[in-house]
Amino acid sequence: MSDSPPTVCLLTAGHVSSTPRLVREAEALCDAGYRVHVVAGRSFRPADGLDGALLRNARWTLERLDSLNGPAAALRKLQQRLARRLVRQAPFASVRIAALAQYAGALAQAKLAARHRADFYLGHQLAGLAMAVLAARSVNAHAGFDIEDDHDNETIDAMRDPALSTAARIIQARLLSECSHLTAASPLIARRYAARYGVKATTLLNVYPRADAPAAPHPAAPITVETPALLYWFSQTIGPGRGLETLLRAVARAKTPIAIQLRGHVSPTYRNTLEQLARDLGARAPRFLPSAEPTEMVRLAAHAHLGLSLEEKTPPNRNICLPNKNFAYLLAGIPQVLSDTEAHTALAADLGEAGLLVPLDDLDEFARRLDDFLAAPECQARARTHAWKLAHERYCWDVERETFLKLVRKMLR
Repeated sequence: MSDSPPTVCLLTAGHVSSTPRLVREAEALCDAGYRVHVVAGRSFRPADGLDGALLRNARWTLERLDSLNGPAAALRKLQQRLARRLVRQAPFASVRIAALAQYAGALAQAKLAARHRADFYLGHQLAGLAMAVLAARSVNAHAGFDIEDDHDNETIDAMRDPALSTAARIIQARLLSECSHLTAASPLIARRYAARYGVKATTLLNVYPRADAPAAPHPAAPITVETPALLYWFSQTIGPGRGLETLLRAVARAKTPIAIQLRGHVSPTYRNTLEQLARDLGARAPRFLPSAEPTEMVRLAAHAHLGLSLEEKTPPNRNICLPNKNFAYLLAGIPQVLSDTEAHTALAADLGEAGLLVPLDDLDEFARRLDDFLAAPECQARARTHAWKLAHERYCWDVERETFLKLVRKMLR
């Protein structure tokens, strides 16, 4: 038997900078003495710089499949179109055809991963499930999957597309049972997968390491007309379906002076849409901020009066997910506005003063709760202290990583 440490290969169709859970797992595995290799995609040029920033200090190796350039990428896209046609016509299509229909690079990345002959292949994003299992099959290794979303109901477009919705069912129904390791990003996602596919996933929250926090909590700045209350939101992309239009309408009804900052990639069209809506409402236009390195997201939120977690209830995935912004705000030491999704309602009960639960379908009540909170400096101070305490004691990667490593050690022993 070899005395060398086990090798773990992590897979994602996306960029590593857009898959922070994968990056945290890779670093935790390196800390624990495993050899770690990552096979990722490349499909969005603005993310290249963020990937590079992560790689500067990475102890894991990275191989990327380029979906932007070259004849091979063009051929894979052609194969994907053919696979989607087959899946629409044959709902009992093979896993390989379903994987290709879901992501053009799935089979190529699985082949790249198998060349490294890892002991454990761990997939992220839906295509990652297919890639991990296909690679593991070829070398007789363990496979695992991180269920970050309810992939059957992840987006409205995918739900309405017969090829994508059928491919998602084929991949999950046939491959989840082959996984020796399953984690889910929220308790409700884990519960949904247990009911639908009969699998047991351990909840592993979308939390950040304590090292990403500011050195100390920032006090809330006094609110005046000249220095309005600051509401802060971030994501990889700024777009519709994230509660931002509702936010502008509620803020327009609030009595408190409020400014909004939005961080992420935004198209000129959607930026114009929000700016025009603000003008129509007579509200202050939001300020758009550029994307930043994942390790800076917590510190960049610390100056705000409130973080914004405004998930909508459709598609159904949004109703049961707990995005990373929920936990970035806590670690930054700021309270947050939580839309009243099923997942947020459960989380708000645990957050207490650090979570301000609001209804997205009642603008007057939304505005009233903002005004009441922002008019109470003592309440804001307590909420910031409580957020900081919750994050450092419970809702951080330093706690969750032990659960993750325990699962891996048990499987590979």
